[in-house]
Amino acid sequence: MAEHRIEWVGTPNYTPGRAGRKPIAIVNHITAGYYPGALTWMQNPAAKVSSHYLVLQNGRILQLVKDEDTAWANGIVNRPNWPLYDGTNPNRYTLSIEHENISGGGLTEAQYQATLWLHKRLIKRWDIPINRDTIIGHDKLDTVDRPNDPGPNFPWDRLFTDLQRWRGGGQVAEPWKVKLVEQAQKEGLISEYHNPDDPASKWFVLAVALNLLKKIKS
Repeated sequence: MAEHRIEWVGTPNYTPGRAGRKPIAIVNHITAGYYPGALTWMQNPAAKVSSHYLVLQNGRILQLVKDEDTAWANGIVNRPNWPLYDGTNPNRYTLSIEHENISGGGLTEAQYQATLWLHKRLIKRWDIPINRDTIIGHDKLDTVDRPNDPGPNFPWDRLFTDLQRWRGGGQVAEPWKVKLVEQAQKEGLISEYHNPDDPASKWFVLAVALNLLKKIKS
């Protein structure tokens, strides 16, 4: 596997700091254009757009904005369906990764391996849980104008499987177990992704039972 590294390229399009917030999620994007034009656009002050990272099809990882600063990545929020959206500027509490391709395009293998490496690095640095509420696409924040960002060919299942394998120390749960956990999370019975093969403590079982009781009463 190729060794990955981050190349600093910078952009004037950012806001210093995060207004007291910290990253709680990673937002994935597709550039809808190729390098170097995609990079030039995000470095153009007139564009007023940027991202923390840009992953090229050849596997290069470019950084435009420091993690500690606010990138101008998510635009206007429009009918969001992201449970963690709190009504404030989502750029303040997210990290954004752009992937070089046209709209609806998939990732090359080199690009996938690079973004997988980058996701692991960001997850570890910022203590981001691995679940579908904390690792999302731009479409979760704009269901109207960005329904295909990053699009249907983005490798979500592969990404979560590889991240769960990494976090779980090399063990991969059977698919039916993963689906049960994801369904329980979607229904609000658990708050984040749990390794299906981890033993369930009595406190965990009690929390699930109380969440279920709350749903029944509501």
